[in-house]
Amino acid sequence: MSLSGETDALFTALRQSADAEVVRAIEQRVEAAPDRELCRINALDFAAKSRFDEEDTIAAFLHATRLGIFELSWNVLCPGCGGVFDAGSTLKTVDRSVYQCALCAADYEPTLDEMVEVTFTVSPRVRRIQAHEPHTLPFPEYYRQVFWSSGVDLPDDATFERLLQEIVLDFFELPSNGKAVLSLQLPAGFFIVFDPVTHAAHFIDAQGEPTRERRNLSMVLDNVHAPTGTLRIAPGPLRIAIENRADVRALPGVWAAGDELHDLLGKRKPFVTANRLLTNQTFRDIYRTETLDINQRLKITSLTFLFTDLRGSTELYERVGDLVAFDLVRAHFDILHEIVAAEAGAVVKTIGDAVMATFPTPDRAVAAALRMRDAIRDLNPDLLVKIGIHEGPCLAVMLNERQDYFGQTVNIAARVQGLAVSRSIFASGQVIDNAGASQLLKASGLSAVPQECKLRGVAHDIAIYMIP
Repeated sequence: MSLSGETDALFTALRQSADAEVVRAIEQRVEAAPDRELCRINALDFAAKSRFDEEDTIAAFLHATRLGIFELSWNVLCPGCGGVFDAGSTLKTVDRSVYQCALCAADYEPTLDEMVEVTFTVSPRVRRIQAHEPHTLPFPEYYRQVFWSSGVDLPDDATFERLLQEIVLDFFELPSNGKAVLSLQLPAGFFIVFDPVTHAAHFIDAQGEPTRERRNLSMVLDNVHAPTGTLRIAPGPLRIAIENRADVRALPGVWAAGDELHDLLGKRKPFVTANRLLTNQTFRDIYRTETLDINQRLKITSLTFLFTDLRGSTELYERVGDLVAFDLVRAHFDILHEIVAAEAGAVVKTIGDAVMATFPTPDRAVAAALRMRDAIRDLNPDLLVKIGIHEGPCLAVMLNERQDYFGQTVNIAARVQGLAVSRSIFASGQVIDNAGASQLLKASGLSAVPQECKLRGVAHDIAIYMIP
């Protein structure tokens, strides 16, 4: 298909703000790819298959979303089966303290770096695809495009169809307010009657001597996820009566919960997590105040914080004058912002002459710190930037109308920075012990030196190191 003039104009605008090669690949996909490849695109998978830089790719999709080419989706995932519990156009829709997976019979507390993915679906104004009306998708495609996350590495069509024939004993489409009866000759094994639309499930444990006696199971599908139950019976005939009280079509099926299903769900690939997007400078620049609700407190299991402070800025103003000093300080901020973004991080805020930045992993923060130190020295040998790094869990929150972070990890990172008195970088043991950070320091010919010091206001001991 050829793109409309309006869409051509959108891609022309996109080329002004994103990498040209990535934009060209995105445009080709929008123009020629099958519908399925435009639903919930995994930006990391897109980058890997095209051999693009991940940050360039994420930035291109974000700018494309800003222009209206794509729609952003925040999907809450089950860590066990990779199913999508819920999806929304903003992170504000992640509003439950616990999400229950009926398929896995487990409860999960949402975390932004493990359970929330970010995907991109082509806008209907650019190109209509079948997933814009998900309840028209056939059974296999609903699982591919809607139920399973972009991190589940599903096989090609032929293999997937064959696996479904082996794993799914039977399934049917059930319209809203519809009723149906499914009769099966159940072999020995463990089975799950599951509907991916309402997320309702019932377990069947068929063990023992086979019987000719017919048993009955009744299920009601609605918009309230009922607790998962288990029916323990002998192998033999089973009659399953299902009523759909939900306001949409359902797709109940009977799954054999054996090795084939576990193997299918066990193949995973990296995806863009909510935490990674919040730590992306392009995202923070585009979505400054629209990320979280004022009352949300979302957990992150691991995030790396880097604090900087410009030492002696008062003396600098006194020595060179306000105008020159101001230009130097502004240039120093520009350099820090550029380095943070280049290392997959984001500047959360500036406080006076200080910067607070976040990174997805400790090694990216250490790389940024080393580059900052060299760049500021090159800018002006008299400028001295003190740097501290720490990694750990935290909360993503809204403070002063901007997305921010809260918790002891943030406090410790600030305290670590306060220990720095020279161009040496100070980091906690959690950072130095990270394999990527350790390799980076070794490759740079640097050795972290343990420090004998305690952090003010922190009761427990924290290992502190100096990177000379």
